Order: sequence, then C-alpha cells, then structure tokens
Amino acid sequence: MAYLQYGKNALRRSSMHHPLLFAVQGVRYRKLEVILTTSIDKLGKAGETVKVAPGYFRNHLMPKLLAVPNIDKFAHLIREQRKIYEPKEDEEVKVVSKKADIGIKEYEAAAKRLAKAKLSIRKFIIEGKGLEVREPVTKEELLAEVARQLQVHIEPENLHLPSPLSALGEYKVPLRLPKALPKPAGDEWILNVKVRKR
Repeated sequence: MAYLQYGKNALRRSSMHHPLLFAVQGVRYRKLEVILTTSIDKLGKAGETVKVAPGYFRNHLMPKLLAVPNIDKFAHLIREQRKIYEPKEDEEVKVVSKKADIGIKEYEAAAKRLAKAKLSIRKFIIEGKGLEVREPVTKEELLAEVARQLQVHIEPENLHLPSPLSALGEYKVPLRLPKALPKPAGDEWILNVKVRKR
C-alpha cells in the first residue's frame, strides 16, 4: 500500500502528466446542458437550454420527460414542435385596430345618447326634512337605471360620482369616457339626472 501511495505522489511531482490520470477530477462538479420540455419554477421556461447537475437530470428530469439532452437531434425536434403548437399570426394587428375603431364608434353613440337623455329616479323623502331623501342614490343604482331606462351599459369607472345624491333635484354627473372620443360642445360628457319625489 505504501508503495502505491509513493507511486501516486511520484507521478504527481514529476513534470510528466498523463491526461487520463487527471481527467476524472471534477466530474462531480460538472453540469449538463439540457433542453427543458416544460416550464419549471426556478429553472427556466419550456424550450430554454439550462445547465443542471447530472444526477438531477438522470433521476428527476429525464424519467418525467421534463428535459432532454442538448444534442442536435433533440434541439431540432423541440424547434419543430414549437412551430406546430405555437403558430404565429401576422394579421392580428389589423383585427385589433378594426375592433378598436368599432369600440370607439359604439362609445360615441352611447355617449351621445346619454348626453341627450334625462335620467329620472324616484325616491321617498324624509318627513319634515324638506328635500332630503331616505336612501341616497348610489353609483350602482345609477348604473342600473341607465341600463333599464336608456338601454346603455356603462362600466362603474366610466361614471364619476364622488358622493351619493342625497336630496331631490337635478344633477349633472360627469362621464369618464375614452380620450379618443371627440368632446361635445360643452367641456365634458355629462349625464343629466333628476331625483324626484315618489
């Protein structure tokens, strides 16, 4: 045994190094390049080339077909699969612009209809308080009445009502519509609301 030990040291000290003697050193720290077939958290997305430990690839990724070795044959197969399953559409931009034009025309027609109409809401008043109503008119109630009376559907963010309407009378509620719409003769789009006694 001592003779073998002496032999290894003698070889190490000598100026002559054979490549096979030291080729195996560092194998445990070497990483493999693999191509991921599915996205894996903290590792990468599908189709990416990543470096992993050989044991992780051999024991976890390869048996579950989560990754394949990074060789030309597998890289070609992955590229071909991407072409098949992820087709690119060049005409999508044109369709979006047409839909945007139609959406703006619909918004403009709805805004003109809202500006011309007067929304009427009936409420019970509190006895002895004059014009004060029992239950104030909220934004949700206004949206429901617009849909019922004027047959126009608007989103809650399109109606600017900072506080509920708590008294009888006429109100001008500003509408927040897309900036692409041309503004009316006044400075902004307005919904006319009249709260009446029931």
